[in-house]
Amino acid sequence: MSSVTPRLLVFDLDGTLIDSCQDLCNSVNAMLSHLKRPALPEEVIASYTGDGASMLVRRALGDPEGDVHDEEYVTEAVNYFLEYYREHKLDFTYVYPGVMEALATIRAAQPDIMMAVLTNKPVNPSRAICDHFEISQYLFQNYGGNSFHTKKPDPHGLMTLIEEASAIRGSKIVATETVMVGDTDIDVLTARAIGAISLGCGFGLAPERLRAARPDILVDSPAEWPQALGISVSLG
Repeated sequence: MSSVTPRLLVFDLDGTLIDSCQDLCNSVNAMLSHLKRPALPEEVIASYTGDGASMLVRRALGDPEGDVHDEEYVTEAVNYFLEYYREHKLDFTYVYPGVMEALATIRAAQPDIMMAVLTNKPVNPSRAICDHFEISQYLFQNYGGNSFHTKKPDPHGLMTLIEEASAIRGSKIVATETVMVGDTDIDVLTARAIGAISLGCGFGLAPERLRAARPDILVDSPAEWPQALGISVSLG
């Protein structure tokens, strides 16, 4: 990574800031039960995450390429999943240990660094979860998978955040001053598409996919974020 301190940090949500695996898995299996289909193991459902709610449901239905001809059936499944998840998104979800401390450390050491969330999760539950856990206090923006016409790894959302952060700061932030923090190959590819820095979280939902994508930086704990970002922390 460059010795230049980053000016914009963009975080993925699931598998990066929060562990939502149990609630996602329960919601998928509730949807499958509603459709009279057998439940799936948690590790299988976890491997389906990262590309948004619709793709998660399609994969759970065995339809990753959209080959099911009955789109009404798929729509029913997606809607049931979203309704169930809306009510149960905080049953078991928790913030990873060290996340809040790391965010506070970054803010205290470098208050000019801007932070945002860019997730493929629908935007309303993303914002509700960040509000609930008081993550939102560190964010100038929180965008979800339905905030734009495309999702990650398309870089449109990331580029929008760079433009918005630049406008707020009154000076242009460039891609090489931007870090995409995430736990899957999707986040690495999003950063790579525009020349931003990728920081991989090996503690998340898809460590094998993440490592295969070769992020610029790889950490095993949120506590490592400040040092990995080159942010000097005063000890007193």
